[in-house]
Amino acid sequence: MATVASWAYTLHFPHDPRAPGIGRSTLRRVLGSYGLEPHTPTAELLAAELLANAQTHTKGEYVLRIRFDGMRGRLRAGEWDRSSALPPGFGGRGGGVPPGAADPCAESGRGLHLVRACADDYGGYTLRELGSSHGGKLLWAECRV
Repeated sequence: MATVASWAYTLHFPHDPRAPGIGRSTLRRVLGSYGLEPHTPTAELLAAELLANAQTHTKGEYVLRIRFDGMRGRLRAGEWDRSSALPPGFGGRGGGVPPGAADPCAESGRGLHLVRACADDYGGYTLRELGSSHGGKLLWAECRV
């Protein structure tokens, strides 16, 4: 089997409650096909929380991008949606200043805290900052491979 140093897959989702699950199962299949099964639990958690956040807090379509950089040994999950509102702790490259811990009694609101705790690096930015005509925001999280 040929070794691929770097690759990327992009999945476009409608605003549908089934989309995060489809994203997780696709991510498992992609990582399995490249022999990256040991990294699946962390990558799946990162992608699932980013997708669930998009499903819960935005109204339109959203996108998952899975990217592997073999030269740097990094696996990245990124989520784009049309909302320009960055969640706390995701402002700017490298994550910005994380907010306080999630309320342990809250019924929701822990997902992005999990991303920040489990990722080796994370961040987010509005695409308007990059001069994009598409708008929206991009949140990403990486783990070392």
